[in-house]
Formats: sequence, C-alpha cells, structure tokens
Amino acid sequence: MMHMTLYWGKDVTLLIDSWKTDSWLSYLLTLLACLVFSSFYQYMEDRRLRFGSLASSTPSLPSSAVVPLIPKYRRSAKFVTAVLFGVNSAIGYLLMLAIMSFNGGVFLAVVSGLAMGYLFFRFSDEDPVVVDNACACA
Repeated sequence: MMHMTLYWGKDVTLLIDSWKTDSWLSYLLTLLACLVFSSFYQYMEDRRLRFGSLASSTPSLPSSAVVPLIPKYRRSAKFVTAVLFGVNSAIGYLLMLAIMSFNGGVFLAVVSGLAMGYLFFRFSDEDPVVVDNACACA
C-alpha cells in the first residue's frame, strides 16, 4: 500500500519495487544513500554552472590560434553543458520521486543532503555565479 501522508517507520519502498527496507540496517543504508545522492546533486549543479560560465566566457587566444576552431569549441561546450543539465535534471527528478515515498526519514535525508551539498560545494565566495534568469523553469 502506498502512503499518502507523511509517516515514520523503517518499512519503505524507494523508487522501484525491489528496493524495500525491512530492517533498521537496510533503512539506515537507504537513508545514507539518499543523503549522498542529494549531496551529489548539488555537486553536479555546481559543476554544470561553472562549466556553463566557462563555456560562455570568451577564451583568450594566442596570436597563432586558428580562428575556425572557435565555433567547434563553442558547440562542444554547449553540448557538454546540455548533457550536464540533463543528468542533473534526472537526478533531481529521482530525488523528488524518493521524497514522494512520504517517509519522514527519506525526506529529512534528502533535504539534509541537499543542504550539506550546498554548504560543501556551492557556498563559496571565490567565484560568484551569475544567473541570467531567476526562473527555475529556464
């Protein structure tokens, strides 16, 4: 039976039918996996934003540089940025589906992992990342 309200307990089915917890050890390992996976989400978001800002910046060219290589560099950088965006979106949707198990421990593990990942990977004052559009859907 699927829960429709927030509940607390060690019995949880996460994402797929074969990922069921029936003991406290498996439940704690599941919570640890959720915590690590959500921290990894923040790491990937930081990498994507940094790579996107590097890809959009104008590279300094030496005097002997060949000009036709610049558009190829831009295309590959945009492609890598798009791939990183897709991977990060998939991770975000999987985290959302994990929270939709409505287990309180899973909810706290994902939110704690996101906060820890932000603190470790994205809370730096050395390189501020400028976002052109504040809308989450852009």
